[in-house]
Amino acid sequence: MQSFDAIIIGAGQAGPSLAGRLTDAGMTVAFVERKLFGGTCVNTGCMPTKTLVASAYAAHLARRANDFGIVINGTVTVDMPRVHARAAAVSTNARTGLERWLAGMQGCTVFRGPVRFESARNVRVGDELLTAPKIFINVGGRAVVPDFPGVDRVPFLTNTSMVALDRVPEHLVVVGGSYVGLEFAQMYRRFGAKVTVVEKGPRIVSREDEEVSTSITEILQAEGIAIRTSAECIQLAPHTAGVEVHVSCTAGDPSVTGSHVLLAVGRQPNTDDLGLDKAGVAMDRRGYIQVDDSLATNVEGIWALGDCNGRGAFTHTAYNDFEIVAANLLDGAQRRVSQRIPAYALYIDPPLGRVGMTEAQARAAGKRLLIARRPMTKVGRAIEKGETQGFMKAVVDADTKRILGAAILGVGGDEAIHGVVDIMNADVPYTVLQNAVPIHPTVSELIPTLLGDLRPA
Repeated sequence: MQSFDAIIIGAGQAGPSLAGRLTDAGMTVAFVERKLFGGTCVNTGCMPTKTLVASAYAAHLARRANDFGIVINGTVTVDMPRVHARAAAVSTNARTGLERWLAGMQGCTVFRGPVRFESARNVRVGDELLTAPKIFINVGGRAVVPDFPGVDRVPFLTNTSMVALDRVPEHLVVVGGSYVGLEFAQMYRRFGAKVTVVEKGPRIVSREDEEVSTSITEILQAEGIAIRTSAECIQLAPHTAGVEVHVSCTAGDPSVTGSHVLLAVGRQPNTDDLGLDKAGVAMDRRGYIQVDDSLATNVEGIWALGDCNGRGAFTHTAYNDFEIVAANLLDGAQRRVSQRIPAYALYIDPPLGRVGMTEAQARAAGKRLLIARRPMTKVGRAIEKGETQGFMKAVVDADTKRILGAAILGVGGDEAIHGVVDIMNADVPYTVLQNAVPIHPTVSELIPTLLGDLRPA
């Protein structure tokens, strides 16, 4: 048995940074990773997909060159093996850099292989038995493979196999109309595939306000993406052309035949083979590790960070989990998950930047509201760039004057939203941002103007 001050399981976003803080504090750390360092973000999520999004945007912009007075002689074509190689290189470089950092970290011993708990203080990695008074679980998640009828009879893709694809499908059918599915849908349409999105619910990105869903639908349909909603009876079957997806929608053909099908219907935690029952760690019915507001489990000395705790599904929330745990353990702080204001983005083009509550959530909370909307057609920077799709929206508490939430669906929306994020974290009235003097010409400069248009609603 090898003894350490701490064991960290999983090299996703939270784990390596936590190892750095703990070893800097003089602690010995056993770091365990069973497969790829960097987790979802580096290997199958943010980094490769956003690299692919950038290539898809380049192809889209090249096809629009004439709109900007630029003449391209010849057809714009996509060399998919080169596109794939570029994305793979970005991931590989990040992963190998992370491995080198951990391997060279003083006080940190890296173990590779599957890990299982044998008790609340002991874990086994292959032939090695490790023990520590503090254990941090950071095992991430993976794509859900739903039990659709016929799913076991057809080849299908998930986000993991999708980023490994080095050719353009003839017809990609995306099952799932939310963040992962829509990003792949648009990028592969721009690479040249025919694309159909199949969504079980009545609208795509249903967690957003209906006007956001409607606008995103219009953006995608304008690029030739077919969207089939209210698909209440999804079934899969082999077809000579690939895969037949039965949708049973209220309108249109009862099925869609594609050369490839991507299942993008949610995520699940990688906790099923950790032996958490041997440690007494509580999980919910979906397998997420239950944690309190400081990310501690029900077992003293064990914490869960990142996607596996069900308290956030993003790289930035996983990193914030690290910050919370490190600050509380090493700095004497009292940071809590409940202090975190939710913010995220949907990386279609144009992107959606989101923070806080939707209008529907604010109304459900019984608050008196002030609301403002502004189309991107009235944003100078969007007009200059020739990208005027979308709108920006703010929701404010009429009594406290605090911003409850905002959405910027438009060019630069994923960056411009941070002005609102900062004001909400500062917990000051919206008038502080309204009275700011932003830089011209930017998308952000219209946020004070938007706030000046707030009206009771």
